[in-house]
Amino acid sequence: MKLIFEENKARYGKRRIKAELNNRDYKIGLKKVRRLMKKFNLKAICSRRKYKSYKGTVGKIAGNILNRNFVATQPNQKWTTDVTEFSGPFGKHIYRQF
Repeated sequence: MKLIFEENKARYGKRRIKAELNNRDYKIGLKKVRRLMKKFNLKAICSRRKYKSYKGTVGKIAGNILNRNFVATQPNQKWTTDVTEFSGPFGKHIYRQF
């Protein structure tokens, strides 16, 4: 297991090491690999993706009709929403509407 880890320059985590061991005819479970990696203090290097903003042309932007006046004189006169984007696990973007 240490050899596989070092051959791949600490880039292989528990799942890839398990798959490689299974390919080499060592039948071992994921939990066992995780325990052994913890015992030998083997931690894979996880590289984060860099933030990339969109540099192209922006689509149609709606006009500011409310001018930050959110007080309505009757029900259902003004409706607003907010869409928030944040990074989730494995670099996935999650969009949340409020």
